[in-house]
Amino acid sequence: MSSESSYFASVAPVRYQGPTSEDPLAFRWYDKDRLVLGKPMAEHLRFAACYWHSFVWTGLDPFGGDTFQRPWFSGGSPMELAALKAEAAFEFFSKLGVPYYCFHDRDVAPEGATPRETLANFERMVEKLAAHQQRTGVKLLWGTANLFSHRRFMSGAATNPDPEIFAMAATQVKAAMDATKQLGGENYVLWGGREGYETLLNTDLPRELDQLGRFLNLVVEYKHRIGFEGTILIEPKPREPTKHQYDFDVATVYGFLCRYGLEREVKVNIEANHATLSGHSFEHEIATAQALGIFGSLDMNRGDAQLGWDTDQFPNNLPDTSLALYHVLKGGGLTTGGLNFDAKVRRQSIDAVDLFHGHVGAMDHCAHALEIAARMVEEGRLAGAVDQRYAGWREPFGQQVLEGKLTLEALSEHVLSRNQDVLPVSGRQEAMENLVNRYL
Repeated sequence: MSSESSYFASVAPVRYQGPTSEDPLAFRWYDKDRLVLGKPMAEHLRFAACYWHSFVWTGLDPFGGDTFQRPWFSGGSPMELAALKAEAAFEFFSKLGVPYYCFHDRDVAPEGATPRETLANFERMVEKLAAHQQRTGVKLLWGTANLFSHRRFMSGAATNPDPEIFAMAATQVKAAMDATKQLGGENYVLWGGREGYETLLNTDLPRELDQLGRFLNLVVEYKHRIGFEGTILIEPKPREPTKHQYDFDVATVYGFLCRYGLEREVKVNIEANHATLSGHSFEHEIATAQALGIFGSLDMNRGDAQLGWDTDQFPNNLPDTSLALYHVLKGGGLTTGGLNFDAKVRRQSIDAVDLFHGHVGAMDHCAHALEIAARMVEEGRLAGAVDQRYAGWREPFGQQVLEGKLTLEALSEHVLSRNQDVLPVSGRQEAMENLVNRYL
């Protein structure tokens, strides 16, 4: 089979044309070199496109088969198709203008008949990815291992009842970490799609937690052994595909990390759609991760309020994204992390150009939200209102309480000696909501 014909030949490289542009494949807001709070937009946003939804997903759903007919889905050997897929992916990344991409190991290379053959396939494709990165300048934001699709992982990977499958998962993660380091990846992500349970009737929950803790410690130990300087990330999700996943949300992950002594070693990759599935907002999960010191990276997508599963749609809710990025900026911005579009076009969007429509719109949306968030930060009215609300804690009495200088008895004596009631103060929620709306 030939790879000479380009799948995206009809699409020109996407350029910034400004807010008045009517070109659906031009950026109206995303000007990568524009300074926002003293830093180029591209450095604030650190966009990445995902390999899996864009180049692996076939459009199937539980009620119907493939709708996409990409040329790398059939017509050659598995390795030939993997090479063709990589060529198309890097053409797409380059024309779109994203500085980064992300992948699972099984996205880029097919599974072989044996573990050795599987590893050989992966290593051959990693060499090709390295050449594409060198040629295009596109970098790897993070790599990860798919420990959930193969039937061997139907009962979990690290949490599997069989230690031999635990070892298979470890072998796969080792190879994916080696590849991530070789390709200059800035993070490594673990997503426990099957690390949970369907029923407690057949589950030893304490044992599975200990297995998962041991697995993650092995990953961190290996990171230091090979000199990988990137960040290890866990991606929280409450359910789907399992009924209950052990990495339910940011707070749950933090408790897990503390139990197994990893809170200084591992951070979180927060996905917007996973946040809402756990009953939280995206901004809540970001703010929680920052408060706990484990904020790492973001997957930018959204769910459908009328559907109870992970729909992975491109972001388009300006208030939600603006407030999410406001918290990112307030917390000091992204470091090794980025904004990865873990989103897929709808199964009716079958043309090659639809991949561009989804990503161009999402990148523009995030750039617009960044400008709104930056104005909120610059003007400081929201932060000022919050500071004023907690002003008493900066006074000597409040500081003494926080520093542990006052016992429960001392606090009681303080109240009784003053012998005055304390009146509550309005939280001004509606006023602050109105203030946010003025920025939009």
